[in-house]
Amino acid sequence: MLDQLLDELLQAADNRDSARFFDVMPRLFAATEGADPQTLSAALARLNGLFERVPSGIGARLGVLCGALAERGADPAPVVEPLVNGLSDCLELAGTFAAAWRTATGEEPPEPVDDDHDWTLATAERLTSAALSREQAIVLTGAWTLAELWAMPVMSILQLSPQVRAALPGRERLIAALGSVLDERGDLEFLAGLLRVLDGERLIVLHRESGRGYEVVISGIGDNFQLHTLLAGALSGPAADGLLEGVRPDPAWVRAAADGPVEPGAEPVRGQFNLVDANGKWIWNEGRPADIPRRDGVRVVVLDPPPYARSWSPGRMYPMMRGEVRLRRILPAEEAAAWLTKVAPGGGFGG
Repeated sequence: MLDQLLDELLQAADNRDSARFFDVMPRLFAATEGADPQTLSAALARLNGLFERVPSGIGARLGVLCGALAERGADPAPVVEPLVNGLSDCLELAGTFAAAWRTATGEEPPEPVDDDHDWTLATAERLTSAALSREQAIVLTGAWTLAELWAMPVMSILQLSPQVRAALPGRERLIAALGSVLDERGDLEFLAGLLRVLDGERLIVLHRESGRGYEVVISGIGDNFQLHTLLAGALSGPAADGLLEGVRPDPAWVRAAADGPVEPGAEPVRGQFNLVDANGKWIWNEGRPADIPRRDGVRVVVLDPPPYARSWSPGRMYPMMRGEVRLRRILPAEEAAAWLTKVAPGGGFGG
């Protein structure tokens, strides 16, 4: 059944039969329910060549199907490149739309309305005075409406696969295209954050009060709330073992920050530290690990006592992405002391 539906989808693309294409897609997705990863991966691989045979509006919806199959367990590797290329194409056109709109109207770009032909035509009509033909205006308006849809499967595969994050094809182009429109599109900030996630990143962590130091490796962490929670989980333990006593987080908080669910009725996470960078400035929980500055080529986090009680909801910003803080080694006392001489004292509120 699945192979037959894939054949039908490919035939609909060849015939440029959009009605049949949209009829087959949900039936194909339904047919994958309960399929094993090997079957799902084979199906996804067959969809790879379709992107170059369909227009962007259909390609965006095909991409959503691919992302959904990846979420069910398919290997996304065959479709990473067409998904990223399609998204980059769309974002570049969306950035052109935003600039043309401001030129033509003097207004902020409108909220996009997807799948509304009348809205697209009316919006494009207002662009035709910006030295654009009607056809060009319709293409740009279409890209403006499709940007979030194209972003959805890319966000899925970035969360699901550290291999994709590590070797994303066209990364620089995608980042530049996203930058051209991000100020106008708050709905794409989720994607921007994923493109800044660190994997296999070494951190030096110093506990100023005890003088202890640690080398940890972090991966898949979306924000510093998650980093804070997982650091407490990785470094808590008996002082006799070189670890930190009195900072042990609830294991449910750690599971929710790593790859587990948020348990019903879970209590808020209570902050164990004040995170400070090597320059003595506070590392805000709302920030991201990529924001932490380097000292001698490595990002440094200093753990100071919390100046006041902090709490936040358990979980993680990117629910499909596994977060990890792995303790690589406990620094010898001399090495920890040397690092502590390189960092500034905590600078109080705001650093």
